[in-house]
Amino acid sequence: MNLEKPNTLDRHDVQETRRSFRRIKPPPPGKPKRYGWLWLVNLVLVGLGVYYYYYYFRPHANPAKAASDSAQSPGGRSGRGSGAIPVVAATARKGDIGVYFTGLGSVTPIYTVTVKSQIAGYLMQVLYKEGQTVRKGELLAQIDPRPYQVMLETAQAGLARDQANLENAKVDLKRYQTLAPLKAIPEQQLATQEATVKQQQAIVQADQAQIDNAKLDLIYCHITAPITGRVGLRLIDPGNYVTANDSTGLVVITQVQPISVIFTLPEAQLPTVLSRLHAGARLKVEALNGEKTKIAQGWLTTMDNQIDPTTGTVKLRANFDNRDRALFPNQFVNARLLVEEKQGVTLVPTAAVQRNSQITYVYLVKPDSSVTVRTITIGTTEGEDSEVTTGLVPDDQVVMTGVDKLQEGTKVRVQRSGERTQKGSS
Repeated sequence: MNLEKPNTLDRHDVQETRRSFRRIKPPPPGKPKRYGWLWLVNLVLVGLGVYYYYYYFRPHANPAKAASDSAQSPGGRSGRGSGAIPVVAATARKGDIGVYFTGLGSVTPIYTVTVKSQIAGYLMQVLYKEGQTVRKGELLAQIDPRPYQVMLETAQAGLARDQANLENAKVDLKRYQTLAPLKAIPEQQLATQEATVKQQQAIVQADQAQIDNAKLDLIYCHITAPITGRVGLRLIDPGNYVTANDSTGLVVITQVQPISVIFTLPEAQLPTVLSRLHAGARLKVEALNGEKTKIAQGWLTTMDNQIDPTTGTVKLRANFDNRDRALFPNQFVNARLLVEEKQGVTLVPTAAVQRNSQITYVYLVKPDSSVTVRTITIGTTEGEDSEVTTGLVPDDQVVMTGVDKLQEGTKVRVQRSGERTQKGSS
C-alpha cells in the first residue's frame, strides 16, 4: 500500500470553497429575484472546482496505482508479477524440414479399358456385378454361341471333303510318276496332276483356317476381363443384340491398384526436379485432400516430354499403391513433391513469426522475462514450422500469442502449451 503526502493544493481549494459558501448571504425576504444569479454562479464554480480536482490532480496523486491499472489483463484483473503480461511462448529447436513443390492434380488410372464384343450376337448372360473388382481373364459376359458352333461344324465338314479329294489326287500323282518314265503318259499330264495336288493342299489349309476362325468366334462368345480392375456400371443389358466393336461397349474396367496422379508444376521449378531425377533420386509425392489432409503417398515415375506453352507448366505422373482405395479415378487432389529435406536446421512455429513492411521479426524472451524485437531471416516454411536461417539459435524462446500487447522491453509471464504458468519478474 502506498502512503502519500496530502495534497495541500487540494485542501486549499476545499477551504476556499467553504469560505465562499459562508460569505454568501441569503437574499432578504421579499427580494428573492435580486440575488438569484449569485446562486447560479456559485454552483458553476463548485462544479468547476470538482472537475479540476478529479481530472487534473487525482491521477498524479498515485502514479504506482495508475501504472498497475494500465497493466491489467483484458478480464479486468491486474497480472501477477508487477504488471507482467501473460504470453504463450515456444522454444526454437533443431530439426528437419522438407522442401515441397505443390501442384493441382487429377487421379488418373494407369489402365482404363472399354470392353467390347468382337462378334455380333445376342447377349445371353452378364456374370459380373456393378462396382465389382475382377481379375484378368475372369468371365464377364456371354454371347449366344450357337450360330458360331454351326459355322464350326460346317467348316469341319468342308475340311473332311477336301482332305478326301487331296488323298485321291495324291494317289493319281503317284501312279503318274510310275508311268511317266515308261512313256506311257505325256509329261504334261504328270505336271498337271502335281499342280492338282498342290491345289487340294491349299484348299485343305483354307478349310483349316475356317475351322480356326469358327473356334475363335466361339471363344469370343465368352467375354473376359482384359485387365484386373474395378468394373463400372453396366452399359448393355442381357437380351440385347450387340455388334462387333460397338462404340458403346459392354462395360468399362478401371485399374485402381496401383493408380496414378497427374499433376502440373511451373516450368521455373522444372530444373530442380530434373537435377534430382538425373542424380538418381526417388522423389516422394503426397496426395492431399484439400490443403492439409494427407490421403496417400507415392513416388514420382515420369514427366511429360514438353511444356504447355499456354500455361507454362509441365505434367508429371506419380504412382500410388492405393491399397486402401483412398484415391478414386478423376478425383482432384493437391500433389506435394518432396525435392529436398533440410536436416539440422533451426525451426520455430510459423505463428511466432511477425512481419511488417520492412522486416521479419520475432519477440524474443530474455532471461529477465522481458522481450526484445529480434530480426530474423526465414528460409523454408512447411505447415506449422518455419526455418530460421539467421537471428535465432536452438533453445531461444519466442512469443507465439499475445504479441499485440508487447513492445521493446515489456515484462512478460511465459506460459507454454501443456505446462504451468512460469512466473516472470517479481
